[in-house]
Amino acid sequence: MKRREFIGLLAGAATAWPLAARAQQNGPVRRIGVLMPILETDTEAQPWVAAFREGLQQLGWIEGRNIRIDYRWAGDFGRIRSYAEELVRLSPDVMVANGNPVVAAVLQQTRTVPIVFVQVADPVGSGFIQSLARPGGNITGLTNFELSMAGKWLELLKEIAPTLTRVAVILHPETAAHVAFLRVIQAMAPSVGVALTVAGVHDAVEIEGALTTFAAGANGGVIVLPHPVTGNHRDVIIRLAQRGHLPTIAPFEYFAVDGTLMSYGVDSRDLFRRAGSYVDRILKDENPGDLPVQGPTKFEFVINMKAAKALGLTVPPSILLRADEVIE
Repeated sequence: MKRREFIGLLAGAATAWPLAARAQQNGPVRRIGVLMPILETDTEAQPWVAAFREGLQQLGWIEGRNIRIDYRWAGDFGRIRSYAEELVRLSPDVMVANGNPVVAAVLQQTRTVPIVFVQVADPVGSGFIQSLARPGGNITGLTNFELSMAGKWLELLKEIAPTLTRVAVILHPETAAHVAFLRVIQAMAPSVGVALTVAGVHDAVEIEGALTTFAAGANGGVIVLPHPVTGNHRDVIIRLAQRGHLPTIAPFEYFAVDGTLMSYGVDSRDLFRRAGSYVDRILKDENPGDLPVQGPTKFEFVINMKAAKALGLTVPPSILLRADEVIE
């Protein structure tokens, strides 16, 4: 779903709940804690929570009627742990944790409150769950990227910008999934004729330093890995990529909308909508550790032709035909 469909979603969702909702009006109000690693004012914030509410609403859970949702928005990466502690103190019936660093923080605070994660990469390798089929403990959820996606990012970048000989990978070095993504990219790099520069970053200052230094060389491109640090500072990444004439591929559609050359990844709103079904099952007393982790089913490949023109790139028709959205 694109932003232009967002208003239609809100209008249509209002008619979807009556029968299921009436069946749940007589019970107690249940409490859900939601921890997001972005600011409430981020352009993606409200579409994500609207999709989550829609998923709940279709199953009869209506905010202000039979559920209460407590949101915390940790746009400052340093606040994630304190917000996780704050939400656990509220004794929610279930918590929704968005992203790897949020899940890590919530698990440090509780091993009893049920957790549904959204947009988490490599949850087994990250130590969050025992297996995808039976996650165990108090947690289950939805993943966003398989490790093989990392190779696809490099492949697409080289295909649209064949003269590239250097690629910077922007990642968060303490995130286990990023280490795994990097291994995939490193294994593929020789076959496509590029040398890699690993840029481990924790904030906007480190992003600026890494990309400014990298842009001093010729024939460079950038792969952005999924993380709150890169998502929250995408304006810095986009500005420096444009200034340094660096073709850039990112994991989420909103990067391309905001100005990167390309994005290839999952439909995040679909994941949030589907998270509502697991919250519903947990509120109906199912054990999260017995609910298999679900993978993404909807993917988005977006090309920004304005960015391509500014970079002097001609996008082959074969790539345009594969795109889900082309921004003119």
